[in-house]
Amino acid sequence: MNLRVDLVKDGKGGVSINIPEDMKEDQKKILSERISNDHWNARLVSTKELSRRWQKNAKGLDVPEDLQERAILYRSGREGLLQGSLGRSDKYGESIISLIQQRIPISLFFGLISMILIYGICIPLGIVKAIKHRTWIDNLSSILVFSGYAIPGYVLGSFLLVFLGANLDLFPLSGFVSENFDELSTGNKILDLFHHAAMPLACYLVGSFAFMTFMMKNNLMDNLAADYVRTAISKGASYRTAVFHHAFRNSIIPIATTIGQNITLIVGGSFLIETIFDINGFGLLQYNAILEKDEPVVLGVLIISAALMLLGNIISDLCVAFVDPRIRFR
Repeated sequence: MNLRVDLVKDGKGGVSINIPEDMKEDQKKILSERISNDHWNARLVSTKELSRRWQKNAKGLDVPEDLQERAILYRSGREGLLQGSLGRSDKYGESIISLIQQRIPISLFFGLISMILIYGICIPLGIVKAIKHRTWIDNLSSILVFSGYAIPGYVLGSFLLVFLGANLDLFPLSGFVSENFDELSTGNKILDLFHHAAMPLACYLVGSFAFMTFMMKNNLMDNLAADYVRTAISKGASYRTAVFHHAFRNSIIPIATTIGQNITLIVGGSFLIETIFDINGFGLLQYNAILEKDEPVVLGVLIISAALMLLGNIISDLCVAFVDPRIRFR
């Protein structure tokens, strides 16, 4: 009698054994005892069961249970990526889309405010440093900016938690809002929100000032030394006009390319900072998914990150087209 044995180990350590239906019970028992050990459990499958499996395989319905909850592009009769589903989390038991929707607003809050502050401070500071090159203003600001650049955000966060949070009790140690946030008035809600966000925002900002400030300064200094700026000044244009009307727009082009690239960082957040301050944002979701080996969430996060990167490249091109004086929209 010929037996076909499928050595397929499932999550419970089972082995599928396909045997004729007319096999005697004592033969089945002996076969099970021979194969069973500490790691494998024999499961006898009839030819009828084998036929049913082949039919499921032909219809594409034999997707393993642990793979059904992951992100699938499209599958008839099921939720797929094209239907707006990224699967379900193994840890939380919720849809991945709902998990991301709960956490993205928190990361967006920190990311957008950080971006506004970075560009709003670094661009004017870079202009001042270029105009006041090698003066005490330039030297002092360089010392401060590079001192902040040398401190990683998560290290600064640890110091802030110990000294300003635990020792001086000036700021809360964790969380995004207070427990009684819903009971507060609108003004107190805003104050409570920024009271919790002060230290994390400082950690977000500290590492970005140097790069953006010196990019603006160096670009502006290069353009101020260009022939077209000297020509404009020789024709009677004031130095202020030469700086802001001629050199500034060309100097801002490299800055515009970084706006779209920061979209992924804005939405994705920083899992290190969110972990230190116990902020339940998008970055912490990624970090916990990796630690818990929650593969559906990891795959869903990668898909969202890839989409954001593509969106960021498009936004960068639009920003460059908007600030580049050589490009005109019609």
